[in-house]
Amino acid sequence: MEWFTITIDGREVSVPKGTTVLEACRMNNIPIPTLCHDPELTPSGACRLCVVQIEGMRNLPPSCVTQVAQGMKIETQNPKVRAARKTILELLVANHPLDCMTCEKMGNCSLAEYAYEYGVKGDVFAGEKRDLPVDDANPFIIRDPNKCILCGKCIKACTEIQGKSRLDFSFRGFNTQVGPAYNIPLNESDCDFCGSCVSVCPVGALTEKQMAGKGRPWEVTKVQTTCPFCGVGCNFDLNVKDGKVIGVTSNPQAPVNGKALCVKGRFGMDMIYSSRRITTPLIRKDGVLVPAEWDEALDLVASKFREIKDAYGANALASLSSAHCTNEENYLMQKFMRAVIGTNNVDHCART
Repeated sequence: MEWFTITIDGREVSVPKGTTVLEACRMNNIPIPTLCHDPELTPSGACRLCVVQIEGMRNLPPSCVTQVAQGMKIETQNPKVRAARKTILELLVANHPLDCMTCEKMGNCSLAEYAYEYGVKGDVFAGEKRDLPVDDANPFIIRDPNKCILCGKCIKACTEIQGKSRLDFSFRGFNTQVGPAYNIPLNESDCDFCGSCVSVCPVGALTEKQMAGKGRPWEVTKVQTTCPFCGVGCNFDLNVKDGKVIGVTSNPQAPVNGKALCVKGRFGMDMIYSSRRITTPLIRKDGVLVPAEWDEALDLVASKFREIKDAYGANALASLSSAHCTNEENYLMQKFMRAVIGTNNVDHCART
């Protein structure tokens, strides 16, 4: 692999050929603000917030789409660069609702974070505010076009991560919006409600409906776990407040799926508190299912298995495993049937 030696803020570093300036900076723990960039998406240079100054270039190029070259000298924090970023932020907040105190994204909003860092208060430009209807007719996602900054990340997530292409830009100029074709509500579109768009949104334009009003980010503890809905092994973060799971958010470090999840994994965790969920073993006595201790229930199952096997042979028994179990649990199920019971009558609910 060919390596280039470059200078960032007076510090000489080496990075692989083909690396962007943004990647080079982050490799060396040099902060660069971004709103439209995500490591899992192709860079677009839409927000221009990541501009830097490069010796020999007249303009300030966006670092996310500018590749390094041998000997390149980059400045990321000089007055000219910071002034340009501040102006970009001032223009963004000029049209943005400043309802941060009640916004669901507060505490996890990139725009608010950078506005604080650069001292942007929204009093430089008097921009027109949008007054568009909020799309919350579906049970999963709240879409507020008034807070959208048109970064395009949700469009790319839908196209590049999920391969669905359900979202795109509509209209032009100040009237530009992001949404399904013809800007219809999400529940009337072909949206699968995987929530990948929500996971990449840097502002409050897309939020999880089931978590609305249930807790601020600093009140929530995140617990990484494996999704129980199938055997793929997707990871995500359970959001826990006061000992109760209030929702699910993506974990970018998930080894199997990254930020991608399906509708069940992202929005199906309310089943934890379903009144129909069985939490205690039940055994049938006099034709009625009654609660039992685990040892009692397991002993009963073992004795019945033994009776059936002794009377009719091992092939009189069969197992049907569940996609809600992990691959390891399903492996143990088939091993138990083959090695202990002595039959190959094993099937799985997701086989077809």
